[in-house]
Amino acid sequence: MNRLPFFHKAKITDLNFRTAAIADSRRWLIGMAVVVVAIFLVLFLRLFQLTIVKHAYFQQTAEDNHNRALIIEAQRGRITDRKGFVIAQNTPPDLHALEARIPSSRTYYDGMIMGNLIGYRQIADAADMENNDCRIPLQLGDKIGKKGVEALYDCRLRGRNGKKLVEVNAQGKLLHSITVEPAQPGSNIQLAIDLELEKAAYEQIKDKRAAVVVLDPPTGAVLAMVSTPSFDPQDFENGAAEAVQSYLNDPAQPLFNRATAGTYPPGSIFKLMVAIAGLEEKKIDAATQFEDKGILQAGPLKFGNWYFLQYGKTEGMVDLVKAIQRSNDIFFYQAGEAAGPDAIKKWALRFGLGKKTGIGLEEAEGLVPSPFWKQETLKDRWYLGDSYNLAIGQGYTLVTPLQIALATAAFANNGYLCQPQLLKNQPSRCEKLPVSGTNLSLIQEGMRRACATGGTGWPLFDYKIKNLEFRSSQTRGLTGEKLASVEAALDKNPQAWEALPVACKTGTAETHGQDSNPHAWFTAYAPADNPQIVVTVLVENAGQGSDVAAPIAKQILTTYFERSQ
Repeated sequence: MNRLPFFHKAKITDLNFRTAAIADSRRWLIGMAVVVVAIFLVLFLRLFQLTIVKHAYFQQTAEDNHNRALIIEAQRGRITDRKGFVIAQNTPPDLHALEARIPSSRTYYDGMIMGNLIGYRQIADAADMENNDCRIPLQLGDKIGKKGVEALYDCRLRGRNGKKLVEVNAQGKLLHSITVEPAQPGSNIQLAIDLELEKAAYEQIKDKRAAVVVLDPPTGAVLAMVSTPSFDPQDFENGAAEAVQSYLNDPAQPLFNRATAGTYPPGSIFKLMVAIAGLEEKKIDAATQFEDKGILQAGPLKFGNWYFLQYGKTEGMVDLVKAIQRSNDIFFYQAGEAAGPDAIKKWALRFGLGKKTGIGLEEAEGLVPSPFWKQETLKDRWYLGDSYNLAIGQGYTLVTPLQIALATAAFANNGYLCQPQLLKNQPSRCEKLPVSGTNLSLIQEGMRRACATGGTGWPLFDYKIKNLEFRSSQTRGLTGEKLASVEAALDKNPQAWEALPVACKTGTAETHGQDSNPHAWFTAYAPADNPQIVVTVLVENAGQGSDVAAPIAKQILTTYFERSQ
């Protein structure tokens, strides 16, 4: 029986609208609209940036992902010897390769023989990039010469890299080449080196710590330069880390070029400098004689002649020619005292000792001491004993094998000191020294007698080479046992041999180590009357120069003259 309530007519004053809620709703709608507009504006701006502003950039990036630029390594210049035999050369790059750098590999022939002269290559570091002074710029990953000929002539040997633009698919597979900018090969160089002489020298000293320098006297051209122990530049080229590390750790220093950077007391070879100093300063002449009594006293010290110290014998009155022939210490002690250390140094420097030769390779200056040097360096005065030691190439004196070879060549070519030349047909640079022909003749005669009977260079006494022309006429057409029989008979036939006079000087240089053998020196030129070749040999801690170094020089001379026929 419940009834609905009565409806009453409402008055206008009874209506109550909620205006605050309406305002909140409007603000929310406006905020949402702003957010939506902002989002669309951001999207529009980003779209504008991607499609309009950076269109070219993204287009290039897309092309770069589709195309690939490859560096074509330039072929480095070929290095040959004076006869054209290849010492080092590069293989052409494989233009079908897809590597980032298409390599041009370098091959070294006879690497162990040529190592210290030719040098090696390594990848250029930051300092190399910054200090590059070649016309052709360096790029990351480029190899440059780091030692020897490779470093000296790097700018000439270096080529200009090329570029290859190729199109690849998403898997990196080559579709086709777009453009190729060919690499420009480097220039070839031809050395003055005679590879056959180089090999002959290496065979003689390969198991020693030694150096050999062979020169052409009139020009200073380097016909051979060997330093042992050696290294193979191919190991550096191929990145053989273990082999390279072994070179670096080897106490025998195979990376050290003894021919140009090794400094040694010259021993009796330095007597040639004392002789020229005494003659040119008019302190001695051809008639000067000193008596060899075996021992010379200098204060409390005694200085002996090698012949007396070894055999207990003296040689009586000795003049300059005999002093060189016999390497008489007593004569040179007194000749050195007469000339004085300053004059000896002056003439030694004129003959190229104690200063760099200008060959361009890593080299040492050496040292020719003097009273001033000793006072400035050691804070001590010069004694008579210092003069005696200087006179026989001992004491503080240090030279390189190359310096001795050049000084020897100056005696061989009548007083012209030449700068060593590494390239074939390179213009010679020779300076006429202010020495008299008469004085040179005296020294040349002494050197000739040193390699004749009675001299100190006994392996070259009565030196003969095979007369190949005569032998060929006697064996033409023969083979087998008959040929062997005739050749054996020819060895006893005087007509089958040619006499070859040699001018030389031996040297035995004492070292500071008490238990060390002396350094063995030998330097020579031949033929004595018309020099064609200079050979200088240094063997570290090996003994007497005549016993050790002279036989090595003899083999090199034999190779040169018997082949030249």
